[in-house]
Amino acid sequence: MNGRIIVFSILSIILLGIVGCKSEYEAIRTSGDSKKIVEKAHEYFEKGDYLKAQTLYELIVNSVKGTAAAEQIYYNYAQTHFQLKSYILSAYYFKTFSQTFPNSSLREEADFMRAFNNYKLSPSFRLDQENTKKAIQQFQLFANTYPTSPRLKDANSFIDELRVKLEEKAFDQAFLYYNLKQYQSATHAFENLIRDFPDSKDIERVRFLKAKAAYLLAENSVYTKQEERYETAKDFANRFVKKYDKSKYLKEVRTIIQDSNKKINTFSK
Repeated sequence: MNGRIIVFSILSIILLGIVGCKSEYEAIRTSGDSKKIVEKAHEYFEKGDYLKAQTLYELIVNSVKGTAAAEQIYYNYAQTHFQLKSYILSAYYFKTFSQTFPNSSLREEADFMRAFNNYKLSPSFRLDQENTKKAIQQFQLFANTYPTSPRLKDANSFIDELRVKLEEKAFDQAFLYYNLKQYQSATHAFENLIRDFPDSKDIERVRFLKAKAAYLLAENSVYTKQEERYETAKDFANRFVKKYDKSKYLKEVRTIIQDSNKKINTFSK
């Protein structure tokens, strides 16, 4: 019996503590006292209780415009959205912060966070890459605007990471065309990939697939277009051989050249 009383007493104390904290928060939230709301919002923010901080900031964010407190409130408010993973809203509020406080000492970090939110929104390479492109643009703008920033290394690292994702997307699309036997589209897609990502670690494979797609396009073309397309395939293959004379694809590429020459010779006859 005594044990039950002790457990009940402990639970009662915990429950009273929870209710007390909730009552304090609710009392501040409904007080209408801007000063107390700001103080408590900052307190919750520092403790990492971002949901309560955000709720309190929302009560006063519009009413503090033009005051000395506005800058930190706006910044913290944007940060609470980031911490709560509301990345679209966070990006919007950091953008608004930079526009509202262009001379703020916090603007550099706000501009970085705007880009970082879009980085967080960047999905798998298999999905639409609008946010990936947006993040790259914003990190590049950040790097140009703040060339001595301690965040510059991070910004450049994120750009490299995001560009790899765009490269993966481009390769996936080109290879899909290839597998679907849409060789003309595949050839153009591989050409675009080479142009956009010349330093790709897979550039050798991409150049090989471009030559092979061009060759297969020629093979599957109507008679009147074959000669020109075999010439194109042979040209791509010859460039590959000059560039990668020890490639594992060399045997197959040389076969493309030889076969293309045979087919071209039949047209001249």
